[in-house]
Amino acid sequence: MLKNTSFQSLTTVPDGTWEFSPGLNVIIGENGTGKTHVLKAVYSLLKVQADSMNLTKSALEKAYAQKLVRVFRAESLGRLARRKQGRTRCELALQFDDAALDAKVGFATNAKSQVEVTQPPRKRLDKSPAYLPTRELVTLAPWFVALYDNYHLEFEETWRDTVSLLGAPALRGPREQRIAQMLEPMEKAMGGWVDVDSATGRFYLKIPGEGRMEMPLVAEGLRKIAMLARLISTGVLLDKGYLFWDEPETNLNPRLVRVVAQSIVALPAQGIQVFLATHSLFLLRELEIELAARSVGARFFALASGDDGVSLSQADRLAEVEPIVALDESLAQADRYMALGD
Repeated sequence: MLKNTSFQSLTTVPDGTWEFSPGLNVIIGENGTGKTHVLKAVYSLLKVQADSMNLTKSALEKAYAQKLVRVFRAESLGRLARRKQGRTRCELALQFDDAALDAKVGFATNAKSQVEVTQPPRKRLDKSPAYLPTRELVTLAPWFVALYDNYHLEFEETWRDTVSLLGAPALRGPREQRIAQMLEPMEKAMGGWVDVDSATGRFYLKIPGEGRMEMPLVAEGLRKIAMLARLISTGVLLDKGYLFWDEPETNLNPRLVRVVAQSIVALPAQGIQVFLATHSLFLLRELEIELAARSVGARFFALASGDDGVSLSQADRLAEVEPIVALDESLAQADRYMALGD
């Protein structure tokens, strides 16, 4: 598990160390405070450590730089360093339960395509992390990977990575029963189960008594749940691993948000460390309800803009971080609404 990450001068992300829970980690804050940048930065480093066959400093320096640029879609690596007068150095450090996985990298504002690895990991991660963006990706399978690999496309590389993971075969054998239990609430919400055509690689929703429905015809909120279900069935989110999910609530109605909250909180029991960013007070409350019903550790991070930049508040309970912008705005809206009756 990832114990903490230290940031220095990464875009708008406040400097300092983020102490993570081995279970669920939730980032909240206004737009532009760096929530997604935290997810992308940590994911990029973990992805390199999982996929790189060569852990020498020279190989890692190129791999880290390439991944960060492709995930952030920056024109150059140095664009990820915080904007201010003079030369700025950005540093990222990861510390794990297993010290052999620890890593530290840095680069300056004038960096083009290579980072400096000041502490290389001594071994690879056992599993590749998964990153779910705000939109669904099942309708991009299987053609997107080949297109991305053969042409210069202005898409974040997280899309390519995730579509590739979605296309892996489903697990069979002793673990199928565990998978079925995890998928049950999601399949109930979808009204069926995810089916993959073995000849074309296209995804369908198999509905009992109705047959298969092409994924583009399925509501987008259900397609997002289908993504999570597929990653569980392939084993990516089973028996240890990492999930990064940016605004899971996007395009979901409240009933589906509840299903997603239940599924997210169930993942740590499988050894999955979860990192997500959200604006949704409804999702936050559902997560708290699910956390109270299970013995799952959690950590909350609140980012807030101020005159001196973005600040960070972190704690093991949502009520202990501030500000919770979604809550503040919800209360302010309630006051405005009540005023309509005056």
